[in-house]
Amino acid sequence: MKTNQFKFESFPMLRAIPLALTAALAFSAPAHALQAENLLVTKPKAYKVGFQKKSAKEMMSEWVPDGESVNDWTEMVTVQIFFNLRDVTPAQYRARMEKLWGDACPGSQVRNVNQGAESLYPTMTWALRCPANPKTGKPEYTWMKAVQGRDSFYLVQKAYKFGPTAEQVASWARFLDDVRVCDTRVPAQSCPKGM
Repeated sequence: MKTNQFKFESFPMLRAIPLALTAALAFSAPAHALQAENLLVTKPKAYKVGFQKKSAKEMMSEWVPDGESVNDWTEMVTVQIFFNLRDVTPAQYRARMEKLWGDACPGSQVRNVNQGAESLYPTMTWALRCPANPKTGKPEYTWMKAVQGRDSFYLVQKAYKFGPTAEQVASWARFLDDVRVCDTRVPAQSCPKGM
């Protein structure tokens, strides 16, 4: 069942607590170079790349609002691609993150937001809430959208170190809804024309 309700008056969003819970982030190749499987996600306006890393196993990018850094942020978008990770489902990944969050943040909560398939890819979006990160003392809220691809596993996160407003929740819900994976080799999962 797919739901588009992101009401978090009592349960906002939480970023994976910065305790090495997030592995790697990434974004799609430039639009003109789409080949094979691709993650389609666009860096939000007024955000900048704060950190990038690529290895044989993963690619990661962290985007923060202009004027902030990955060491001093109030909001962050993290994009990850785990290369060749094919056998992990979004539900399995969520269960792992839920355990890590629970271990790292007493009183943390998890809420399923969306689950289903998009262009035949298994997907899941969930929210995590930490009432007070033990390292910062601040609340953290994160939404995570995971997609199990044929070639890789994809994860996009939106995090706050404060309780987001209803307008922020709605805006970032649309952002995550627009995150997609496509494959130039498979007609049922084809990438948008002109990319």
